[in-house]
Amino acid sequence: MTRHFSVFLAASTFISPAFAQNFDAAAAFGAREAVSDVSLSPDGTKIAYISPTTGQGSALYAATIGGGAPKRIISASGKPERLQWCRWSSNSRLVCLVYFVRDEEVGVNGTTRLVSISSEGGDVKLLSLREQATSLGRSNYGGNVVDWLPKEDGTILMARVYVPEAKIGSNITKRLEGLGVDQVDTATLKSKRVVQPYRDAVEYLSDGQGNVRVMGTRRSNLDGFSESLIRYKYRKVGSEAWEDLDLYDTQSDEGFNPQSVDPAENAVYGFRKKDGRQAVYKIALDGSLTQTLAYANPDVDVDELLQIGKSRRVIGVSYATDKRYSVYFDKGFSDLRVRLAKALPAGSSVDIIDASNDEQKVVLRVGSDINPGRYYLLDRTTKRMGELFPSRPELASVTLAQVKPVSITVSGNVQVPGYLTLPPGSSGKGLPAIVMPHGGPSARDEWGFDWLAQYYANKGYAVLQPNFRGSAGYGDDWLQINGFQSWKSAIGDIVDSGRWLISSGIANPAKLAILGWSYGGYAALQSGVVAPDLFKAIVAIAPVTDFEEYRRQYQYYTNKILVKDFVGTGPHLTEGSPAQNAKSIIAPVLMFHGKLDRNVTYSHATLMADKLKSAGKSVDLVTYENLDHGLVDSAARTEMLAKSDAFLRASMKLPSQ
Repeated sequence: MTRHFSVFLAASTFISPAFAQNFDAAAAFGAREAVSDVSLSPDGTKIAYISPTTGQGSALYAATIGGGAPKRIISASGKPERLQWCRWSSNSRLVCLVYFVRDEEVGVNGTTRLVSISSEGGDVKLLSLREQATSLGRSNYGGNVVDWLPKEDGTILMARVYVPEAKIGSNITKRLEGLGVDQVDTATLKSKRVVQPYRDAVEYLSDGQGNVRVMGTRRSNLDGFSESLIRYKYRKVGSEAWEDLDLYDTQSDEGFNPQSVDPAENAVYGFRKKDGRQAVYKIALDGSLTQTLAYANPDVDVDELLQIGKSRRVIGVSYATDKRYSVYFDKGFSDLRVRLAKALPAGSSVDIIDASNDEQKVVLRVGSDINPGRYYLLDRTTKRMGELFPSRPELASVTLAQVKPVSITVSGNVQVPGYLTLPPGSSGKGLPAIVMPHGGPSARDEWGFDWLAQYYANKGYAVLQPNFRGSAGYGDDWLQINGFQSWKSAIGDIVDSGRWLISSGIANPAKLAILGWSYGGYAALQSGVVAPDLFKAIVAIAPVTDFEEYRRQYQYYTNKILVKDFVGTGPHLTEGSPAQNAKSIIAPVLMFHGKLDRNVTYSHATLMADKLKSAGKSVDLVTYENLDHGLVDSAARTEMLAKSDAFLRASMKLPSQ
């Protein structure tokens, strides 16, 4: 395959890397991705992408491929509105999801709204339903695109929330309530109802050709709190009647979780457990409900459907063992993968980001552990591939660290999978080291580029990321109940991972630290409780610190009961909460937390800091007034990296850099 490069982004879009002198590692690794959410127009001639501005701000750019500099067509300040994603609805218009986060009376709340905009800029239209003065409530959910209708020009199927309205002294004037589906012209806003609103509806799936085939409903109890069970129904071709499809429990992950309807097969693809691991099945929608196994892996969960283009056609599946692997059902893309493997650097991972309607022009993202990601445009007809842009140009001249899959021996001779990142050029022995547990808790780390791990490796630390028991992706037995109720297993594996670093000679026992974000921050603090002499410094970013506080933060939300059941009841609420055991922590603690965090409220950090101070412990809390869980701000991330490195060096008596 010929690699024909045609970079067209304006030079002003990127920061030119001047690394020969005064390289600021924290700024380079802490910078937000320069390009994200790349989308290709239906005819394959134009491209759009989101690029960061200052703070949490971002801007949408669009350009004709090979036709000059991109044009900035809309921006969001991040105070509070943010661009989450943008996609082409026609060759001249895009649809964007705008997200707002605000500190309200009942706590921090997030709100979404869908808008459309001309690719030339301007002519912004609100696609979400407007709330009126007569509305009997407010919806934070602005809906979503159910079908991009690739055969139409700028018309979409959109799930919309209907709120009933009333006027003083009169009967309710509009009784529609719940989530329905409308066909909407994104330029004129002309709308036609396709599916009547259902009060309990939470999800719809279309077939990519304008036919809504699957609906998910979730009931609430008398107090308005959501149940865990989603009841899925389907419609036969040409029928308006809903029939039972299957049930899915969001807490236990039992049942069938539908993802995509294939009109050619008249079937729906989705996830269901097989032998305790998630597999992909398809169920016929012809009335027979015949179920067929599409793909299963005997060792790990199959966790992703590979879909392409505006129709979201299923072309394969993906799963992660030591690395992520793809299995293509579609022969054309299976052959393409083979050709790409010959054209790209060895070990590269390739993600299909978007495609033209005819699937002949495809946007690819190529990356690896030492490649932060580069976007390419592939023309399958001419077999020419051109580079579009790098996702992290600040790291263009930086030697990145290789990431090695490892097997970590923990108590009971259990083998925990994980990833080891060593500083480039190091001997791998007697190093200052960091154990970095992932968030979640039901998540996992994967092989590839990780800006946090790469930063610390660049600063001379060995970084170990264990997929401890409680991690997702390895089946029910490994997941256990969850990382909160089964905290002893999870924290035990994390602590033993630190001991493994020492016993293997990689880590200097006097220079071992632990650092984590979200659940990883919880794990860092609780590891300091369980093994106070092991880690010499603790860094916790947006950490859960108290199980009761975690339950309390959801008391005004519809998922209150679900969170309560997830966290559970019993002695572990006290035993497993680092804020309730702060006196056991010996190592100095550094925390970072945003005040607008919805995932883990800021109260967790202040509670932990107060408990540590009361116990006479060393603690510092860095607060970000207007940021939430992800700290999506280059300046904030730069500061966090620099301060954490300085803290680790001071705590472990390392030379400053």
